[in-house]
Amino acid sequence: MPDTVATRPEGLAAARPAGLALRCTRVLLSPWSRLSLLVALLAAGGAMVLLLQPQRLLADGWPPQMSGAAAVVLFGVAYGLCTVAFVPRPLLNLAAGTLFGSQLGTLAALGGTVLGAGVAFGLGRVLGQEALRPLVRGRWLKAADGQLSRHGFRAMLAARLFPGVPFWAANYCAAVSRMRWASFLLATAIGSVPNTAAYVVAGARASTPTSPAFLIAMGFIALTGLAAAVVAWCKRHRLRG
Repeated sequence: MPDTVATRPEGLAAARPAGLALRCTRVLLSPWSRLSLLVALLAAGGAMVLLLQPQRLLADGWPPQMSGAAAVVLFGVAYGLCTVAFVPRPLLNLAAGTLFGSQLGTLAALGGTVLGAGVAFGLGRVLGQEALRPLVRGRWLKAADGQLSRHGFRAMLAARLFPGVPFWAANYCAAVSRMRWASFLLATAIGSVPNTAAYVVAGARASTPTSPAFLIAMGFIALTGLAAAVVAWCKRHRLRG
């Protein structure tokens, strides 16, 4: 039997660590390991939100040393990260209006919305899609996946216009589906404008609750909420049928 490097003791000793490293790499890159990493990241983000309490911005205001365009950009980045960690967008939109007024507040909130949606979509697509797609079963899940995969832009635009689906849930459901990046981000940017602007205006005019702008904003929020309930009711009965 010929003496090869692989059969020599030193060759076997070198091959064992290499094989172990390969197996460890496969385990770490497996779909369920990546999903576990996603869950850990989201849990860590939620814990940070509980510790930092971003809702205090409504009571305490923005730090006085931060102002101008830099403050708007910083708020937009913080807004996006907070949405990834499940902070409700209405609360952040109200804070944007309170801190920066209607125009700059809307700009900061929309920028943060698209940023947060993109980060959540990327995390879900890279870390969760392979593990979760085999679990898409049942009539409702299959119907939602089919809409997002085949009619991505239209389905996401409707989800953003009618606030019946939580922002984070729409992001991660879209990531698990086969929706394209461009369709997701464009539908998010366009569909989020009306409700975002309404909440920001309400936050900016909260000190004058009888002003026309505040009343119109609150009326729009109520109407879109009612429309979302009607659409959800119709979809539910259609799926049952």
